[in-house]
Amino acid sequence: MPHINAAAALQISMLLFALPAQYFISQWYGTDSAERIQITERLIIASWSISTRSYLSLDAWADRLKLWLSKTRTCLYIGLLILHFRNWYYGEKKIRSDDNEANPHSYFAESTRVHSPKPEYIKFRVGQVIIHKRFGYSGVIVGWDVKANTPEERLQPKYPPVKQDLKDTPHYRILINKANGFGKSTAYVPEEEITIIMGLEVVYHPDMETYFSGYDGSKYIMQPWLKKLYPHD
Repeated sequence: MPHINAAAALQISMLLFALPAQYFISQWYGTDSAERIQITERLIIASWSISTRSYLSLDAWADRLKLWLSKTRTCLYIGLLILHFRNWYYGEKKIRSDDNEANPHSYFAESTRVHSPKPEYIKFRVGQVIIHKRFGYSGVIVGWDVKANTPEERLQPKYPPVKQDLKDTPHYRILINKANGFGKSTAYVPEEEITIIMGLEVVYHPDMETYFSGYDGSKYIMQPWLKKLYPHD
């Protein structure tokens, strides 16, 4: 049922008090009791007619309902706009914060800084196809770090005391060939655990086209954005 506002409540109150007031007035109006009775009857009929048209008419309530729904839709639309703007604002704020703070220091060879100059001791290049010496999976290099760049809590279990020296060697980010059925999609490995293989052109991975545009016979061709990050590969 639509909400009855203050104006409607006032109208109902006036109508409820109208009948006693009209009867009281009618006692002083006219010359005899018969005429006063007729006047009172006409006032009662007129009041009832107004009431039925205003509050007992289905059309009147339908109009009120339409007005209420219209206002509700407007409020809902405004609310959705506010919510959309809020999500956009905080989403943009987070993206900018990530761009300004996280990416220049991101882990696992995902930094957006330009890798130049390239140290001579880094053997491999982005786009080369590799095979892991121990686990046997193949993949393609999509990034490198001059040494392990991972959170400290990830370094400790991966590099026990006997392998601590590996933390300071070049590390590579690999898109793992899904054809191997290895179960992982990426890897971050030290240089000594991989070797380059030739003749394997097809590496199946859903992100291949994001990083590469084709294959030149020896390695995958980097997309322009990736080439800017690794200009010497």
